[in-house]
Amino acid sequence: MQSSTTLPDTEILARFAQGVADAADAMAMTYFRKPLDVEQKSDLSPVTQADRAIEAAMRESIAQRFPTHGILGEEHEDARLGADYVWVLDPIDGTKSFVSGMPTFGTLIACLHSGTPELGIISIPPTGERWTGLRGKPSTFNGAPCRSSGRTRLADAILYATTPDTFDTEGSAQFEALSGKVAMRRFGGDCYAYGLLASGHIDLVFEMNLHPYDYMALVPVIEGAGGVITDWRGETLGLQSEGKVLAAANPALHAEALAALS
Repeated sequence: MQSSTTLPDTEILARFAQGVADAADAMAMTYFRKPLDVEQKSDLSPVTQADRAIEAAMRESIAQRFPTHGILGEEHEDARLGADYVWVLDPIDGTKSFVSGMPTFGTLIACLHSGTPELGIISIPPTGERWTGLRGKPSTFNGAPCRSSGRTRLADAILYATTPDTFDTEGSAQFEALSGKVAMRRFGGDCYAYGLLASGHIDLVFEMNLHPYDYMALVPVIEGAGGVITDWRGETLGLQSEGKVLAAANPALHAEALAALS
């Protein structure tokens, strides 16, 4: 067996990230369905003391273990974004779900090397569900391999979007063009929908106005499960992407979805 001193960098990072996710999930549950101080940020999205406290703890863990790594998070100032390794954090993805008692919010953790996501974690504290992706390796759900669906036709596909409220006029038209061709469309889920896609329960997720901390962790999970995740033009997602995200269970379905948008 390989010793921990000779493990590849991604394996070391992944073990560390699992511990960070464990601690973040435990913290989230101490706040969940308890009285919260909810504030509005400049973009009118909500934030609570839980979001800030959890991200602060995550940042402290990373700074202690990897002091030269960069950190990009939702609630605190960016640090060392020019570093070779950059962590991208969302302590509570789905704050609106969190504050309203819905158990579909999640913790998102990604680690990028030279701009490419090497690992991603989608962790759902209330249900104990966790998806993990490592670049070039099969994704896992609670430690066991998971696989996206084999449905390749829009006519057979289940499509999710978190909420129609995020779509502008163009986005609404694109969503209608795509959702009009699928078997079923549903709203809700936040990051949970991407986990469901990685496990083969749904087939498409279509969203806009996302930030890097909303989508970078999703990339290794979706790709390692056999899916495809890009922007609406089919371009690779990165820190500078405009936040229009299309995830599909497989390349054939992704191609058909892109064609429906053009």
